[in-house]
Amino acid sequence: MGEKREKPLDLLQGTLDMLVLRTLERGRMHGYAIAETIHQRSDDVLRVEEGALYPALHRLELRGLLAAEWGLSENNRRARYYRLTPAGRRYLEDERATWSRMVMAIARVMETA
Repeated sequence: MGEKREKPLDLLQGTLDMLVLRTLERGRMHGYAIAETIHQRSDDVLRVEEGALYPALHRLELRGLLAAEWGLSENNRRARYYRLTPAGRRYLEDERATWSRMVMAIARVMETA
């Protein structure tokens, strides 16, 4: 019998921005690489669709949390590369702390009878 593969989960509202910022903490990437990295790091549980990713990248850029520039991808195609700004790093730290508090609170609720 084969292993049952669960379908990818939908992201909770507000988590996509945090995941994108966290992914870019390691350095600049283009959109497809961001989506693939999130998918791989989540052990194939989270899948970011283009229809959600690119509006999020644009929104984060408008807020000054990301900067973007055009470059060539690994396969010599023109791609927009994103990187964290100092404001994006600060925002990510705040979001990380908020997320940790929320996860612990949800876990406490789920553990109580």
